[in-house]
Amino acid sequence: MNAQRLTMTLAGLFILVALGLGHMMGQFDLSSLSWLWFIIFIGVNLFQSGITGFCPLTRILLFLGIKPAS
Repeated sequence: MNAQRLTMTLAGLFILVALGLGHMMGQFDLSSLSWLWFIIFIGVNLFQSGITGFCPLTRILLFLGIKPAS
């Protein structure tokens, strides 16, 4: 695992841990529909793309013609 993938994995994990701790401390409620679910989606996507190397947004951007970094 290279530094970029490890960074993505840890960033996703930190987002998910922060949301979980905030929910456990009663600072916000994840049982209702809110924008927090969007943040959960981002955290899960960061985590899985760091582990697997597959990022759906990167695939979409490549399909739209954005050039990859060289």
